[in-house]
Amino acid sequence: MILYPAMDLMGGRVVRLAQGRFDDSTAYPAEPAEALAAFAEAGAEWAHVVDLDGARAGEPRQHELIASLASAPLKLQVAGGFRTRDHIARMFDAGVARVVIGSLTVKQPELVSAFLAEFGGRITLSLDVRVIDGVPEVATSGWTEDSGRSLWDVAALYPEVRHLLLTDIGRDGMLAGPNFDLLEEAGRLLPHLAIQASGGVSSLDDLRRLHTAGAIVGKALWEGRIGLREALHACA
Repeated sequence: MILYPAMDLMGGRVVRLAQGRFDDSTAYPAEPAEALAAFAEAGAEWAHVVDLDGARAGEPRQHELIASLASAPLKLQVAGGFRTRDHIARMFDAGVARVVIGSLTVKQPELVSAFLAEFGGRITLSLDVRVIDGVPEVATSGWTEDSGRSLWDVAALYPEVRHLLLTDIGRDGMLAGPNFDLLEEAGRLLPHLAIQASGGVSSLDDLRRLHTAGAIVGKALWEGRIGLREALHACA
């Protein structure tokens, strides 16, 4: 399983949100480039970097900063505010390994299908869900809107996709453990996808219990609840 240490950026600073709420953020003193260098030194091969300002605005806000970080000694998967082919191509030109597409997955499926046709496995689709009466319903626009569609319905639109980042909104940033039931169901119903588990990882035991292709870990690392070297070992 690939471990993706996560770094969320707001105004050029490293922060973490609680359940996606921009008014409930914690800032950390690390400089973004130094943080990525520390990830690499600990043995990470990937990092997950999010432009929170771009995600909130629905357009690029910190893409210049992210492009400058692509020279880091590890592969970057980046998210936040990607809406056009040019946005995506610029990241790949800068050296980013994968670009994450979120709300467009529901709102503009034809455009996203075109991205997948051109860029293939370099695109990761991100679906953020709320589990309502046992059904994982996809939320969009920084979790502020409900799409009215289930995870299964949206995933079925993209038979060609390879990478799926799956977040249970209720777990994100809360250190309450992943939604193992949801992840196991997704693995069973979507066996063709390399699923990245996101939201809630708080311990090495959480990582050992996961059976996904990848895991996004943010707050637990930044708060010092688990060490990156130990987390990487748990995922090996």
